[in-house]
Amino acid sequence: MQILILNGPNLNLLGTREPDIYGSETLDDIIRRVDWSFRDVTISHYQSNHEGGLVDRIQELLTKPVDGLVVNFGAFTHYSYALHDALRMLTIPKVEVHISHIYKRETFRHQSVTAPACDGMITGLGTHGYHLAVQWLVQRLS
Repeated sequence: MQILILNGPNLNLLGTREPDIYGSETLDDIIRRVDWSFRDVTISHYQSNHEGGLVDRIQELLTKPVDGLVVNFGAFTHYSYALHDALRMLTIPKVEVHISHIYKRETFRHQSVTAPACDGMITGLGTHGYHLAVQWLVQRLS
């Protein structure tokens, strides 16, 4: 089983960027923990601060598929119809993750334009949301 985790802008700065909101774990820490927890699953990861890079990576899945997808598009979540449209092209199960509780933050963060193109969303459970997303995908795909 292969699962791809896609992360958007500023998530490369986890651990130092607003630790009161996002915690002290780095993106590498999160990926290592998920890898360790799901040793029978091949987990790949891609992060980009550029919307087009994320769209390109999603489009690659049309010819080089994986079994499931976890996405955290950061701020792109709230306005990227390009990412929404790219996700809709995929038939694999997809889960959107947010480290912070987007509905307890600024009003503009309450709307996710990418979530309707996913099978589910996990928000506000910290970095553990990544683990839960992969766990759900593994159970769904088994």
